[in-house]
Amino acid sequence: MNGRRIQGFLLTGGTRATLRGTCNRTGHPGAGSILIAPQLEAGLYDAIVAADAVVCGGGGQTGHMQSLCRGRGIPVLRVDEADLPALVGEVVLDLADGSITLAPEPDPAPAAPPGDTAPTVDRLGAACAVIADFQDIRTVNSCGPNAARVDCFFIREEFLCLAAGLSPFDALDGGPAEIARYGRAVAERLVAFVGELLPGQRLVLRLLDLRSDHAASVTEQSAVAVEPNPELGLHGARWLLGSAAYRDALHTVLDTLRARLGDEADRVHLSVPFLNDAEEYAQLRAHLQLPDSVPLSAFIETPAAVHATPGICAAGASELFVGVKDLVQFYLAADRGNHLVADSYQTRHPAVLDGVRRIVEAARAAGTPVRVFSLGSDLAHYLDRLPTPDGYMMCTAELTTVLRPPALLAA
Repeated sequence: MNGRRIQGFLLTGGTRATLRGTCNRTGHPGAGSILIAPQLEAGLYDAIVAADAVVCGGGGQTGHMQSLCRGRGIPVLRVDEADLPALVGEVVLDLADGSITLAPEPDPAPAAPPGDTAPTVDRLGAACAVIADFQDIRTVNSCGPNAARVDCFFIREEFLCLAAGLSPFDALDGGPAEIARYGRAVAERLVAFVGELLPGQRLVLRLLDLRSDHAASVTEQSAVAVEPNPELGLHGARWLLGSAAYRDALHTVLDTLRARLGDEADRVHLSVPFLNDAEEYAQLRAHLQLPDSVPLSAFIETPAAVHATPGICAAGASELFVGVKDLVQFYLAADRGNHLVADSYQTRHPAVLDGVRRIVEAARAAGTPVRVFSLGSDLAHYLDRLPTPDGYMMCTAELTTVLRPPALLAA
């Protein structure tokens, strides 16, 4: 080791100012290691959640795997891809200035990384925690009396699948028995999640939204389409509308939940991802053949859905969730996973805030509950500049900094 310091850019922060660990370049889990990877992708899920930190050569602050890390409090540092081969052995990450050094010095006393003062919990309203597994529910619910502010937990089905070792496309293409097995496996994971909820809390499952590039890394047998722009391709509501197999799997999920939980199954709600308008919402609800008693909310994350918010509410959406991270990239034509356009990806851009304002105002006029996603660094800005929604959504690690009393944060 030669003492070289490599400057990078911090995509997600952590709870310590510096962090020492051994580089893991295998792509396999290494508890307490620093995962080194050119890009973060779904196939690295197990290695990511086992790592103390991640160093990558590309990607933006709000990619799906980066969001997973943010929720778990796992720092992610992006460096020039040409510097990745030098990262071997033991290194030290300096989260304060976004650098990594190859010659470790003794760890200083732990300290919180610099940042804006978190807004008070009183301004947060009812909170929704974006989670990756049931451990995140335990983390939020251990935040003392303020944990009662969290009335729902929001999980993406693909994260649930990754944690359970499920390959969705392989299962859904495997015939009735495999489809049913997939549905039961998803339901059993949800049963475990419900078991962690406090009274008055519920779980919102964002239906499967596996982009082709992410699917390729976790699919072994089924054919996966190669798309020139997967972000704008066949996923979300578009894919769900074309899959009878997924409809059957979802019915198995709902039937299993009812059999295992009885009336407690009503604490699990469903949400439509990547939706454009009211017609698409109505078509999908009909395609999925959902009973009227099953709430179906909508994720608003495209400019078309912003325009269609009144119609989506009128079509029966039980709740709206505002996906600000995707709205930014679609409003500003800036890929959130491309660090070369990071300066153009602005979560506080006036056009984005105007879109969010329109959603909140339309939802409130229709009497439809609405939640707005916020990065921790943007929360105070949003609180000051947006009409008050029914609550904010935040990733677990950032939400706990708002919920925990100062004494617990210092402990």
